[in-house]
Amino acid sequence: MDFTLFIIVFFLGGWLGSRLIAWVRLPGILGMVVFGIVLGTFARPAIPDTIWELAPFLTSVALIVILLRAGLGIHRQTLNRVGAPAILMGFVPALLEAAALTPMFMWLFAFPLTIALLAAFVLAAVSPAVVIPSMIALKERGFGRRADVPTLILAGASLDDVVAITLFTVLLQRASRLFVGDAATDTQVQGLFDGLTAFFHTDVGALVAIPVAIVGGLLVGALLGWVLSWWFGRPRSSLRPTDKTLVLLMLSLLVVEVAEWLPFAALLSVMTIGFILLERSEAVAHELANQLAKVWIGAEIILFVLIGMALEVEVAIAAGWNGLAVIGVGLIARSLGVLFALLLGRAQLTAGERLFCVLAYLPKATVQAALGSVPLAAGIPGGEIILAVAVLSILVTAPIGLVAIQTLGPRLLDAPEAR
Repeated sequence: MDFTLFIIVFFLGGWLGSRLIAWVRLPGILGMVVFGIVLGTFARPAIPDTIWELAPFLTSVALIVILLRAGLGIHRQTLNRVGAPAILMGFVPALLEAAALTPMFMWLFAFPLTIALLAAFVLAAVSPAVVIPSMIALKERGFGRRADVPTLILAGASLDDVVAITLFTVLLQRASRLFVGDAATDTQVQGLFDGLTAFFHTDVGALVAIPVAIVGGLLVGALLGWVLSWWFGRPRSSLRPTDKTLVLLMLSLLVVEVAEWLPFAALLSVMTIGFILLERSEAVAHELANQLAKVWIGAEIILFVLIGMALEVEVAIAAGWNGLAVIGVGLIARSLGVLFALLLGRAQLTAGERLFCVLAYLPKATVQAALGSVPLAAGIPGGEIILAVAVLSILVTAPIGLVAIQTLGPRLLDAPEAR
């Protein structure tokens, strides 16, 4: 298919899919995902190779847009109110889900412990691509403001991904050493600071990898946010809102690229940039948020159609009933982890708000799409099973999570007129 024609089909199809699904009162982004699945299943040979080459970059840009929008909408006072529960929501559900998934992978697929742990952390992450735009939409409509539930989930989900991705990386290195060989291990550790990177893939480094990634992400984001707030907020600045938005996006992309070499959480950095901009220069932050809302119109279609295109239904089917059993046990453990985190954090939430937090932590998509094929590509035994279960988890949880969040959210959270 001609590249230009494909782009036309891509955007028009994603938009029409969104409108059709919205017409039957289901989340519009579900229509984009479904269109992507149809496109990737029935027209895969006709998709230009350039699209697959650009897909990781385009997905990163779309994620950056939504993370910046999230950061630009979080006030310090709000973050202070949800602090302890949000931190616990970033650790407890993912770790409890991984703890439940590991014996399931060992039992049903006869994985050794290391590979079972690796597979567990492929699944043990909530999807920022699904959760963050959904929370922003609820915030903009005024739902859940009494206890700042959408902000609680935004902050917790960001940490959740840091924990899962960091531990996955550490376990991938160990699995490569044990089951593939040192040569394969060496290919996993490249960049400007090989020695430092190698340390964080040792057993000792694994103990400090997560806090270093989180603190590093916060520091990098805070520094860049402070610099941008000073630059953009100058009284005689000649930068137009579009100029500021372009600089912000490119700098955020640079942060994501640098994070490939240095051990800090890039997605957390990007969100922190927006948070600092709002804290130090609210007028500029609102200006940027308005511009990014316009960019999101196209970025949303790109993100969710690409997620759908990346799914291979036949691969998901290969996971079979054992795959469904693994996913089901993991979701039960994750849900208990959410409730436990809220209890430990003494979150002052109603029963409906607690149930909404559980539902919001169900969807899996972006992280699983990105990590699912990595063990197979690295030559890890059982990599094809890990990929199949990862794809199946997206097909099962993303639609259920989307529908639950967007249909039950307004019912479970306090309504705007109730404030």
